[in-house]
Amino acid sequence: MKPVAVMVAAGVGSCLAAALLVDARTRVEVLFGMVGPLAVAVGSWVLAARTYARNPQALTSVLIAAFAVKVVFFGAYMVVMLKLLLLRPVPFVASFVSYFGGLYLMEALYLRRMLAGTRTRSS
Repeated sequence: MKPVAVMVAAGVGSCLAAALLVDARTRVEVLFGMVGPLAVAVGSWVLAARTYARNPQALTSVLIAAFAVKVVFFGAYMVVMLKLLLLRPVPFVASFVSYFGGLYLMEALYLRRMLAGTRTRSS
């Protein structure tokens, strides 16, 4: 599970670095902007890796179903963070978008590597 360790280290490390540069309230918003995308990216990667190990043909269907779940989760997550916890939109959304993009880029690159290994073995 090296990809999980790298994603967690990148998320937590960059969040700690950002915390050194901002005030206490913004630290909380940056943290919550990181937690949702990190949890979902890690969960999504674990699900994809396990599915691929058991049944590579099922990977596409699992990823499509996971996408639908993510859409609902992230919609609810944004509402909870902005309407219930009353986080300020600009720092929270900036953090969320940055972590979302970065973590999903990492996940895509790991997925590409995993699938490239199949082509190499079957050639």
